[in-house]
Amino acid sequence: MKIAIIGTGNVGGALGGSLAKAGHSVTFAGQDAEKAATVAQAAGATSASVADAIAGADAVVLAVPGSSAPAVAAANAAALAGKTVIDATNPLKADYSGLATGPDSSNAELIAAAAPGARVVKAFNTVFAGNMADAARLGTSLDALYATDDEVARAAFREVASAVGFRPVHVGPLAAARELEAMAWLNIRLQFVTNGYWQSSFGLVGAPEAALA
Repeated sequence: MKIAIIGTGNVGGALGGSLAKAGHSVTFAGQDAEKAATVAQAAGATSASVADAIAGADAVVLAVPGSSAPAVAAANAAALAGKTVIDATNPLKADYSGLATGPDSSNAELIAAAAPGARVVKAFNTVFAGNMADAARLGTSLDALYATDDEVARAAFREVASAVGFRPVHVGPLAAARELEAMAWLNIRLQFVTNGYWQSSFGLVGAPEAALA
């Protein structure tokens, strides 16, 4: 699969590297073209402008800061039409005191509204970058919880998540992104209050078979 990673931070670099190792064709893009090229080289991938990366991709991963994700989607709405868009962001407040979207919305829903033709999946936001880089680092299978209403996107994400060592677990329609973002914030805050190692992850024991299909 041809995958565009929009974002060159820890999440984008880790996930893009794992996808490239799994045999996917990965292209990085970001505001800083030089940094995108450096991250791509380290990951065994290529780099391009945001427009070109999206144009050549089957699936697009948004790994930009959460606050800018809806604007990135809006700026590239036409190019994202018909493509699977994996929203890996978390809309944290600037002071890291909680989620900026509140309980009645999510970044994924804002992205879907900004790019109405895109097939949006909320996913990987509950996984820390270190676990994206190595899904086996904790010695157990890790879950990639995801939310989407779109069956095409659901199939695409299952392929992507499985390729890098995660068990994809569908938790419901895109509106369930609200709960996924809250779960992510819970895990992030846990690291803050305990000076944690940024490696804890979620596993759903006894997941319904329908969620795994």
